[in-house]
Amino acid sequence: MENALLLLDFINDIIAADGKLAAKGNAAFAARHGTLDRVPRLLAHARQADWLVVHVRVGFSPDYKEQPKASPLFGHADKLGVLQLGSWGTEFHPAAAPLPGEAIVTKHRVNAFVGTPLDTLLRCCGTKRLAVAGCATDLAVQTAVRAAHDLDYQCTVIGDCCMAVSDEDHEQTLRMLAKIASVVNLDQLITS
Repeated sequence: MENALLLLDFINDIIAADGKLAAKGNAAFAARHGTLDRVPRLLAHARQADWLVVHVRVGFSPDYKEQPKASPLFGHADKLGVLQLGSWGTEFHPAAAPLPGEAIVTKHRVNAFVGTPLDTLLRCCGTKRLAVAGCATDLAVQTAVRAAHDLDYQCTVIGDCCMAVSDEDHEQTLRMLAKIASVVNLDQLITS
């Protein structure tokens, strides 16, 4: 499968309106921009085109042994009881739910390629081109696209299927990523 769709951190704690991290702003961004309304259409397109679909989520064991305690982003996850694997919070949002047989990768850092079998999975499937969507544009999406670029994947970011805590963070990141990836909206991806 030369094409793959990489969906990053579409999990309840981060993007659901009642997720434990909803106050950060990603859920409000998604509601304002209708982001989650487009994700099922993106998934349908990838599935119909027979792309490899990879769902990536961040999470930590119930005892948080993989948690980077010094991280400004993840350092308080254990105290807040967030991103705990096996909980509702790390389940995929219904708009981005995997089908049986679709790949699921669990990461313990921002970058989907660090400490995971993602690159091995993509290479074993013959992937050359990645379409990327997820949350947050300026964190998981940006780091995955930069890593994928340096691993020689051709990347396309579906901008209107990504979200961030602010419009400024989202738009600024898409402008930066356009230097190393194609940045399109969902309609452009489907009609190309």
